[in-house]
Amino acid sequence: MRLPSSIFVSVSLFTAETTAALYLSSTYRSDGDQIWQGLTLLFTLVPSVLVQLTLTFIHRDLSRDRPLVLLLHILQLGPIVRCLEAFCIYGSVGRVEEPYVSITRKRQMPRRGQSEEVERQVGQAEGKLFTHRAAFARTSVIQAFLGSAPQLTLQLYICVLQQAVSIGRGTLMVISLLSIVYGALRCNILAIKIKYDDYEVEVRPVAYLCIFLWRSFEIATRVTVLVLFSSVLQLWILPVVLLNFFIFFLYPWVLFWFSHSPFPENIEKTLTRVGTTIVLCLLTFLYAGINMFCWSAVQLKLNDPDLINKSQNWYRMAVYYMLRFVENASLLLLWYVFQTDFYRFICAPLLLLQLLVAYALGICFMLLFYQFCHPCRKLFSSSMTQGLWDCSALLCLVCHAALDPPDSVALDPPYPSPTTYKEMVDDTSYDMANDTTYTMPNDTVTYGVPNDTSHEVLSEMNGNVSHSLSSNA
Repeated sequence: MRLPSSIFVSVSLFTAETTAALYLSSTYRSDGDQIWQGLTLLFTLVPSVLVQLTLTFIHRDLSRDRPLVLLLHILQLGPIVRCLEAFCIYGSVGRVEEPYVSITRKRQMPRRGQSEEVERQVGQAEGKLFTHRAAFARTSVIQAFLGSAPQLTLQLYICVLQQAVSIGRGTLMVISLLSIVYGALRCNILAIKIKYDDYEVEVRPVAYLCIFLWRSFEIATRVTVLVLFSSVLQLWILPVVLLNFFIFFLYPWVLFWFSHSPFPENIEKTLTRVGTTIVLCLLTFLYAGINMFCWSAVQLKLNDPDLINKSQNWYRMAVYYMLRFVENASLLLLWYVFQTDFYRFICAPLLLLQLLVAYALGICFMLLFYQFCHPCRKLFSSSMTQGLWDCSALLCLVCHAALDPPDSVALDPPYPSPTTYKEMVDDTSYDMANDTTYTMPNDTVTYGVPNDTSHEVLSEMNGNVSHSLSSNA
């Protein structure tokens, strides 16, 4: 049984970020910055409450008689208690004989075109640890994108305005960035385990390294772009953020509406329709928060029993990264055009180039992961590079068709030349003379000729056809 190290990392980041945020808010209060203090506390307490609710919901504490655990969750100490509980369970494995075990069947990765099914016994302790890991994987994602990402954006914006980085603010920014990257990494691993639940998945350290670098470049670049744009165009950052958020928030609901599927009722048996709707709205809210800063590896599908899209859609990923790259470049260009003397101490063109190169590096590490380091790449139904190439070719074709002016149509005559037309009539008469049943077409062909001559040309053509048919008869 593996050591629950992921639980320890999640709780450590949660505790460190909360402590650093509370210390920084106290410094803002002493300096008289009540607005920065309020926003710092907001981005700390709201995700903390959501984390407590998530742990309570997954472990079903409301239906069990555990008042002490509920009290600790109310005091925002739930993750620490759950971590200690998980390590106590890990330490007790093998000391007490378990009354019964369950048998799970997992398929191994295909080797030489064959895949074997392996049975394994899972005891109660291991089952409880699995529940703890799954709960903390989800809370890490919630903490990362509903707390750490807004917190990092806020503190970096304050640093830009004050042109200074204090020790407390710098510490909180580093912890927040690590929390976001770790949450995105857990989201990737969670997506792999959900999509390939029937297989025994083993993620290698190289894959973890690729995901870490991919997410680090992608998230750091995105946050910096948003902060730079908001520092020169404060009023326009709100429409940009709201447009991004509502597009990704409504996207799963639009797909669900077009699928004409019944309302999902199998999320939790104890939930009413109103409770199920609230849970689905919270899921789409989290989904929108993730896509605001990076690509969400877990794609929602509300008409699926598991609420997860288990197919690998390369086209959607390619479109997302292309549009996001264009958006980042546009926001940086606007920042470069409207920058003030505030940025006279930095080389603006070099910073713009560095940010675009950093985002491109993140995409390169993403391609490297899916092409060579993905633990289930042998199960892909299509090649990632081929899918991205086809999507790029399709987008180029659409752009070429949109940019192609209407005057660039071939300047051929609207009706055939006399020689060509005579050959066509001869071929038609020969075919009709050898057929038993004559089927005349019902379609009407319209030639792009001037209105004043179209009637004469068509009359002359119909006369020639009639003369040819009568002569052959």
